[in-house]
Amino acid sequence: MTAGKRDPGLQPERTRLAWRRTTLASTVVGLLAVRQALHDGTTPAGVLAVALSLLAWLGFLAVAHRRVTGMSSARPVPLSPRHALTAVGCTLALAVFAAAVLF
Repeated sequence: MTAGKRDPGLQPERTRLAWRRTTLASTVVGLLAVRQALHDGTTPAGVLAVALSLLAWLGFLAVAHRRVTGMSSARPVPLSPRHALTAVGCTLALAVFAAAVLF
């Protein structure tokens, strides 16, 4: 294969699967955070953490869905910096909320 040609082979499929795995892992983390936040009873801080975690999860889900559907074309559109920052922000927010729920 020459350097100038793009092989549309399995790379888009691997990328789609990676986004789906990441979304699944994010869902599991979110559910575990909800379980932990509500385990010892419902507190206002726990409810706020659950609500913010849900909001971050929905943001990540929207970015992942856009990326997965964008990979279906023969010439996938690159992930925009705005969407990449949104995915990173949502992931960091979930990590912060999870840490807040534990402590």
